[in-house]
Amino acid sequence: MKAYERLLKYVKVHTTSDESSETIPTTKRQFDLANILVEEMKELGIEGVRVDDKCYVYGYIPATKGYETKPSIGLIAHMDTAPSASGKGVNPQVIENYNGEDVLLKGDNSVLSVEKFPNLKELKGRTLITTDGTTLLGADDKAGIAEILTVCEIILTENIPHGKVCIGFTPDEEVGRGADHFDVKGFGADFAYTIDGGIEGEISYENFNAAKAIVEIDGVLVHPGSAKNTMINALNVACEFNSMLPQTERPEHTENYEGFFYLESLNGDTAHATMKFLIRDHSSEKFLEKKDTLIHLEKILNEKYGEDTVKIDIKDQYKNMLEHIKPCLHLIENATEAMKTLGITPVIEPIRGGTDGATLSYNGLPCPNLGTGGFAFHGKSEHITVEGMDLCTNLIVEILKRYSK
Repeated sequence: MKAYERLLKYVKVHTTSDESSETIPTTKRQFDLANILVEEMKELGIEGVRVDDKCYVYGYIPATKGYETKPSIGLIAHMDTAPSASGKGVNPQVIENYNGEDVLLKGDNSVLSVEKFPNLKELKGRTLITTDGTTLLGADDKAGIAEILTVCEIILTENIPHGKVCIGFTPDEEVGRGADHFDVKGFGADFAYTIDGGIEGEISYENFNAAKAIVEIDGVLVHPGSAKNTMINALNVACEFNSMLPQTERPEHTENYEGFFYLESLNGDTAHATMKFLIRDHSSEKFLEKKDTLIHLEKILNEKYGEDTVKIDIKDQYKNMLEHIKPCLHLIENATEAMKTLGITPVIEPIRGGTDGATLSYNGLPCPNLGTGGFAFHGKSEHITVEGMDLCTNLIVEILKRYSK
């Protein structure tokens, strides 16, 4: 089975995670895909296949006889899709010999625009897979799952010599919890790759340091007709708080290694308001500075409006994996050389986000990230190509070959 055929099957399964949930996994529906994958893995001949009570799927392919001393390589992807757009009732469009022009998304009559996504021009002649405009596609990261299992099928059916190959699929990556309960020791890999990136050829081993900040603001509600010198409008305080942050350090004004404060949501009324910020920076020093800035604003506004008017709760989410990859740069070198062998141009760039690989690297499993061939994740404009998925699949096979030498 081709990788794209697996993708088209997996995206039909609703697996969106839920940041507000405290359960593990955050949504039970992720088990629906986990159970499908367990059966498929068994049919392929993968051994030790299981799904645990927290919805982590594991399995392995034993080393070819005589290759038992070669490094054990893990391949990891996540099953959930982002809650930023609907993942229910996904209805992909498959466009053969794509003409490189705007694409009508028939579900809602919107357009996948070349002006907004100029990468589309470079996909001319390929088979393009898009959403229908009513949901996301789910290639993040069901494309990664599809490519990993296609790799497994290739090395098993073509008898390609290899060391032990460890397979892991996680829940809840999109809400920052994907590696929280991953059994690194039981997984059995010496090194691993997450297959959870963008374009083919992408290699990432730097990611953001990340934290979430919840800002609670308690106002004083009185009748507006007699509010002078008494009312404290929580919404106005929230706006004031946001205006005191550096406006140039917002996501829409940053790129490359530039961090940001992202006001993700603001809800409330005069009496009470809640703000949710995401704090991101590749530099650990600048990351700490950003957190200190929020704490300083809390102090300033409480001095102005009264003690406990503003309360901030900051929780770290993940860290930059770089320092744990530096001692294992063979992971990057082998991936780069494998790309050159296949005629793929390596694209080494920092992740402006996070990945399970960051937490796994901190937990003792060095784990850079490879592209899946997809674009515009987390929204209705998401798209990927059959050819891109094939290239990513072949790349993983080539990397495994290199570790068997």
